[in-house]
Amino acid sequence: MSVVAKKCGVKFSPPAIVLIYEDKVKNQTRKRVMPVRNFFRFSDCGEAAEHLKKNPRHRTYLQGVPLEQLEKLYHILRDHLLGKCLEQSLAAVTLDPEEDLNKLDEHELTKKKQLMDQLFQKNQKKKGDPDFVYDLQVEFPEQDRIESCSWDDDDQSEKF
Repeated sequence: MSVVAKKCGVKFSPPAIVLIYEDKVKNQTRKRVMPVRNFFRFSDCGEAAEHLKKNPRHRTYLQGVPLEQLEKLYHILRDHLLGKCLEQSLAAVTLDPEEDLNKLDEHELTKKKQLMDQLFQKNQKKKGDPDFVYDLQVEFPEQDRIESCSWDDDDQSEKF
């Protein structure tokens, strides 16, 4: 069976992982609901994601889904079981450019750095990519007014 995963999500009641995939043989878009059993508030999300991905019933459908994405979905499910709202769960697994990373503890900072590394790897252009451009030069538009500082006005002829 030739299956291409398109979207992956979470269903809270009853808890399940939902996969939207395309069946290449029949040329159809289908939905598969994989129930989450024996998952509690303090379960390990990484272990649960590995268990689901290795399950013989779901293995062929989840080949194109990265393990990290399944772990994120399990984190969202676990946060729901802990009583957190969806916005709090998504904030923990996504990056906010306005967030002050200096105020995070070591564990949270490590998680945010891993997310940044994944985003960098995803957006990185390499030599083999079709849209790779060597020595790309970009001109940024001039601002209306260039800000100057008082130290720019000092006479450069002064000796140190």
